[in-house]
Amino acid sequence: MTYEFDTQTAVHPNGDGTYAAELAAGWVVGGGVNGGYLLAVIGTALRETFPTKPDPLAVSAYYLSAGTPGPAEVAVDVRREGGSVATASVELRQPGGPGGETRIAALATYGDLDRLGDDVRTTAEEPFLPPPDECVANTLAPEEILTMAPMMGRFDMRFHPDHVGWAVGQPSGKGEISAWFRLADGREPDPVTLLMVLDALPPVTFDLGMMGWAPTLELTAHVRAKPAPGWLKVRHATRNMAGGMFEEDCEVWDSTGRLVAQSRQLARQPRPIA
Repeated sequence: MTYEFDTQTAVHPNGDGTYAAELAAGWVVGGGVNGGYLLAVIGTALRETFPTKPDPLAVSAYYLSAGTPGPAEVAVDVRREGGSVATASVELRQPGGPGGETRIAALATYGDLDRLGDDVRTTAEEPFLPPPDECVANTLAPEEILTMAPMMGRFDMRFHPDHVGWAVGQPSGKGEISAWFRLADGREPDPVTLLMVLDALPPVTFDLGMMGWAPTLELTAHVRAKPAPGWLKVRHATRNMAGGMFEEDCEVWDSTGRLVAQSRQLARQPRPIA
């Protein structure tokens, strides 16, 4: 079976260290293509570059300009490949000016998660969510949110009932949003998918009563383990807003209750959508 996510993140080698891609319109949010989706496109190119080290371990990405649906190019520069990990710098570009306009510049370390030790020691606490059927489906979001974020149609998200007050004009003010998550077409999660999931929920500033598109400036992702099949639990939170920017911390837990991915991003304060 061919899944939508695989088709829309596919890359094709050009033979010179670059890969051709086609950014899908269904991943638009606010004023551009979703940053997590773009990170997954980059992640796919890196997986093709390192076939014996197919899994993202750490990715730090700087968002230089908003992506738009249409042709794109991913340029990979291998910096080092050792026995267990490989590191590369990578850029995602789109047509516009000499050599194209860079959308993302990133540095990534890849490896094989199956070859890592399975020792787990953590003080992180898995977020509590009521069963999915007792949570609030993303399909019930206000029409203006669905219009602003066509990418919501790519997911099945079930929000914690305490974290959806923003949808009816009653945000909690705590700066936290959590939800069950899975792809709408039934595709099971994998390490590259997690790069997208880390930026899939609405901006946590919605829970502060600040609606609108919140462009990412920088995002660092750590993938800790291959996720088990089934629902993911995703939690976004922020503790500080200053200078027109805020940080957003994300955790992703799989169906076995294991923490499989983490991220921190710096983003601009939400801006209204015209």
